[in-house]
Amino acid sequence: MTRVVLLGASPGPDTSPTGLRLAALPGDPTVAERLRSQLTSMDPRPAAIESGDVAAALRALADVAESATENLFIIPENSVVHDELIYQVSKAKRGALALVAKEPRPEVTGEAQEDNGPEENGSEETVPIDEAEPEIGLNRVEGLPVRARVGKSRVVSVGTAHHAVTRPNAVLLGPLHVSARNAPMLAQTCRELAAMADRFGKDDDLVQLVVFGLVRNGVSVGIRGRRDLFYRRVTTQEEINEAGAEMAGMDEDRARLDNAVKGADGFFTTYFVSTYSRFIARWAARRGLTPNQVTLISIILGVAAAACFATGDRPWMVLGGVLIYFAFVFDCVDGQVARYARKFGVLGAWLDATFDRFKEYVVFAGLAVGWVVSGNGDDIWILALAALGLQSVRHLLDFSFGISNRRKPPSPLPTLPLDAPDDRDLRQALVRRKVERSRGLRGVLKMWTRAGKFRAVHWARKMIVFPIGERFAAIAITAALFDARITFLTLVIWGSVAAAYTLTGRLMRSLV
Repeated sequence: MTRVVLLGASPGPDTSPTGLRLAALPGDPTVAERLRSQLTSMDPRPAAIESGDVAAALRALADVAESATENLFIIPENSVVHDELIYQVSKAKRGALALVAKEPRPEVTGEAQEDNGPEENGSEETVPIDEAEPEIGLNRVEGLPVRARVGKSRVVSVGTAHHAVTRPNAVLLGPLHVSARNAPMLAQTCRELAAMADRFGKDDDLVQLVVFGLVRNGVSVGIRGRRDLFYRRVTTQEEINEAGAEMAGMDEDRARLDNAVKGADGFFTTYFVSTYSRFIARWAARRGLTPNQVTLISIILGVAAAACFATGDRPWMVLGGVLIYFAFVFDCVDGQVARYARKFGVLGAWLDATFDRFKEYVVFAGLAVGWVVSGNGDDIWILALAALGLQSVRHLLDFSFGISNRRKPPSPLPTLPLDAPDDRDLRQALVRRKVERSRGLRGVLKMWTRAGKFRAVHWARKMIVFPIGERFAAIAITAALFDARITFLTLVIWGSVAAAYTLTGRLMRSLV
């Protein structure tokens, strides 16, 4: 469960913003009614915090955070938002995540872009950010003051009406997710902010203030844009009508379907499976198929492929290659069904991981048997056992490193007193941290990470680790076109390179 906190007045008469109706949506609900119905599955009794008195609101939020034993989802009550966006923000794995909108940057000439350098390309500013003076953001985006500086993945700094921030470029729209482990810090931050509430301005938004405090207290607050989903705060009937019409014109289901596909899949999965497997997943989900039932289909196809390979005959080998390909397709579909239909379970996760290995190993056995029955001798079992042993060791290393890595505490971020008038000291501390993290092994790893911005390097890194998609593709192609010996040699050679690459990277990461 997630503890939901609604910021704003409780639902009042139809003259209040939350009481105005979304006529463009089915049922003509009020803004508050719709939002509360959307959040019922997360928290049937959300905490409602009046936002008129900032100090009182901050203390009330601190009380909620102190008593929370689960993650918190904080959202203004006058929000019009897609269900899918609520889901994506509330299921974030980061310690804290905020929905942001960047300030549109005006187009400039190529000469100005050259002067600004890579970080400020497209900005009208001519002063490099390292030399820029902190400022009180006066520009507005969707009625909110632009007083946050965001980077590629997190909030760098936040200002207020009396706290300057260097080169603000974004607004904090509203939804904020805070993990249970950061709840005590949220409570402490809110109490500190409440004690200095007289220093804030009338246009300082409550969510902005909370993130301001969290960032200055060293909490890493990740960022997420709306992308192809809808979010807006509304205060008038005209805004509500516009929001309802715009949201009704967006394809939320397609966004949900796209989100069902993993964003970090390998090359083969991305281009030869996920391009269409998501539509199979939607078809299956709408007909009531569960992820476990789809997993069973994948297992049956994998066993059938192994049986085909065990014949050793060329036509059956080709059919086995086709079947193992579709076994992998349905292996992807079961996870996509789970994410699309939001049907998750410990049993399903265990079955998926276990039977991925089972399908792979039973196919190894089928290939070896097919080689032997074709009269080619039984020395193929040496290669089969080598491939099986290598893959087993790789899975063991993956599992053990994952467990150890989760125990490793995150690298702390610099802090800044809440009463500091600007963020100069914070940005200087971040620069020093960046320099320190660019030395030695950490610097090598960071350089290799940055190289991933080049598409060829990105996909080469994905493929070199020989993920399951590439393994099943290698089995299908080599078995159909060549023979079991070529298949096992491909698995052993490529798998050895992958093992050396991943082991080197993990040793380096363990030492930094």
